[in-house]
Amino acid sequence: MSSIIDPVQRQLEAYNARDLGRFVAEYSEDIRVFRPPAPEPVLAGKAAFARFYAEKRFALPQLHADVVARMISGSTVVDHERISGVQADVIEVIVVYQVQDGLISTVWLF
Repeated sequence: MSSIIDPVQRQLEAYNARDLGRFVAEYSEDIRVFRPPAPEPVLAGKAAFARFYAEKRFALPQLHADVVARMISGSTVVDHERISGVQADVIEVIVVYQVQDGLISTVWLF
């Protein structure tokens, strides 16, 4: 089970440190990010993923995510997160991570 949790935990720590290299290292080359109910990914591929986080998130000095709760089922990790520093109010998010071969391959943000 730790092999499923490890990349998710490492990317969270890198996110909070705003360390882009460590952050994207936990994702597969063909990472896809979805925001349901949209059927198409909002981000696809590691280059687009890295560019988004470099430009839209890691430049924010107050950026920080806290995990409120975590569930694991098979190769899926579900986090309830509180994210601050993106807007004036704290954002409550449910993030579903699919882990394959030790890397995060798909993310759904609710």
